[in-house]
Order: sequence, then C-alpha cells, then structure tokens
Amino acid sequence: MNLLTQERYQSILSMVNEKSAVTVAELAEVLGISESTVRRDLTALDELGKLKKVFGGATSVTKPEGIYEDNVSLRENLMSEEKTEIARYSAKLINNSDFVFIDSGTTTSRLIDFIDNNKATYVTNGIVHARKLVQKGLNAYLIGGKVKAATEAVVGAEGIANIKSFNFSKAFMGANGIDIDSGFTTPEIEEAMLKEAAVNRSYMAFVLADHTKFRRVFSVTFSPLRKCCIITDSLPDNRYAKETVIKEVMK
Repeated sequence: MNLLTQERYQSILSMVNEKSAVTVAELAEVLGISESTVRRDLTALDELGKLKKVFGGATSVTKPEGIYEDNVSLRENLMSEEKTEIARYSAKLINNSDFVFIDSGTTTSRLIDFIDNNKATYVTNGIVHARKLVQKGLNAYLIGGKVKAATEAVVGAEGIANIKSFNFSKAFMGANGIDIDSGFTTPEIEEAMLKEAAVNRSYMAFVLADHTKFRRVFSVTFSPLRKCCIITDSLPDNRYAKETVIKEVMK
C-alpha cells in the first residue's frame, strides 16, 4: 500500500466515522477521485473491518464500549433538558388501566416526575424510582432481588422470576447503547437479563434515550430494535426509523 492510498483510506474513514454513512458520489467529489477508485477503496476497507460497505456507499462500524458504567450521580445531570422532554412526553402515554413497568435509569426516574395518573399500577426495579412513586401516592411495587450499587437497581435471578409472573401493558426502559445491528445494549449481564424479561412480558415497550445513546454498543444486548419503540429528543441517523417506531420530542 503506497502513501497516497493510505492517505485516501484515512480520509474515507474520517468522513464515514464523522457522518456515520456516506455515498460513493460524496466521497468521489470530496476526495477528487473517480467513483470506481472509491468503490475499490471501500471494498478494501470493508475487508479490513474498518467500515461496512453497503449499496451505493459505506457506513461506520460501531465498536463495543465494554462493561464500565458511570454511577447514577454522574449520569443524572447529563443531557438534562433532553431527558426532561423525553420524560414529559412519555408520561402522557400512561392510561388509567395500564399495568406499567418502569426500568431503573436516570431518564426513567425523571419520567416519574411527570406521572399524574394515580389509577394505573406501577412496578419498578429501581430503588429510587419506588420511593418517588410512593411519595407521589401512586400504587407501586418494587421487584425483589440483588441490589446493584452503581445504578441502584434490583437485578438477579429473583428479580427476573418476579418479572416473569407479570403481564405489563407498557414498559418504559432505559438503555446505554442503541445500534442497528446490536440492538439495545447495557454493560452488565444480570441487568440485561432483567431488562430482557421486562420487554418480553410487556404488550408495548418503550426505550427512553437521548440522541447520545445511538451508535453505541455495550457488552450485552437485551432486545432487538424491533421489539421496542424509541422515544428520543432527536434522531441522529434516519436508518433507525426503518427498524422500529421512533418519536422525536424536540424535533
């Protein structure tokens, strides 16, 4: 591989990673090379695992982010305005007859601030969530099981067994990452298993996630995209809209 080719590869990868998806025509125009050269370069980079070659262009490759997860206090103030608008919209989806699961997480915790329906029944695996529900005078149940300190969530086999005895009409879920290929992901196995059980036991499941969660992959997938609607502030990539129902609350 000569220096010119290396420079061309680097330029292509920079564009793909910045925009998530680019066309052959875009690359040819920006780089001042022929479309046939672009296609050859995309094929080579695809074989190297640096990008994904698709019809008419290429998309970025999302790398797993591992098992590390910031604790609740660090995440609480991130994307605050976006979380508030997502939570405000989501609360309006709860009807009187609903049997609702509320997953642990900072955005789902904020959801409770906007709930004014005292006729629905609520189940959660979030310790803080349960306290907030009770303080609002709502009919609430807390899943039993092992407590995970970082997220203040109940996880483990006992919690999953509890979940499997319920039939929720709606579930409001959190996720650390959302990716077209990997689906909804989270860093920790036990928490992922409980999330998976909640989604599977729900008639409708909603993932509440701001735009920074897209194109990120963590260690464990708890659901494919098609099983959950996404409520977000804005969608950074329209390809996700082909996989599931998405509501943008700040568009």
